[in-house]
Amino acid sequence: MTKKKKEVIQETKNTEENTNLQEEEVNTPTNLEELLEIEKEKNIRLIAEFDNFRKRNAKERIEFFSAANRDIMTSLLPILDNFERAIQANKYTDEEGTMIIYKQLKSELERKGLKEIENPIGKELNTNFHEAITNIPSPKKKDIGKILDVVEKGYLLGEKVIRYSKVVLGK
Repeated sequence: MTKKKKEVIQETKNTEENTNLQEEEVNTPTNLEELLEIEKEKNIRLIAEFDNFRKRNAKERIEFFSAANRDIMTSLLPILDNFERAIQANKYTDEEGTMIIYKQLKSELERKGLKEIENPIGKELNTNFHEAITNIPSPKKKDIGKILDVVEKGYLLGEKVIRYSKVVLGK
């Protein structure tokens, strides 16, 4: 190499070293007050991160339990339907064991947040709560487009629909 190239390379290395030294001086605290401020900032960030973790964990636990609750309620709905069918078919009185068990089960489910969707017969179809499964010719002109029959009751858990009412529409 020529002498000039060596000098240029040497100058470039010196400039890079000076730049690195200047960056270290900027990043390195010069006194205890700056060091204290940096540590305070780290501590605040750590506390905020832990607080966010705690909130996220609590939210995930609530979602987990509500999903489990929803699954259990959904699995109990066919049992509730079968109780209602048995009561209608056998015309049980309020003092008979089947009716007592049905009432107890229904009241316990209601305490846990299960609500029956109101009877929609004669009302317009609301797809937020009803699922139309068939259309039949309506006996009256005023019943066209209205719900004529409920095949399966719908239920809410809190404010969420866990089973839509299966309905028959008049056409």
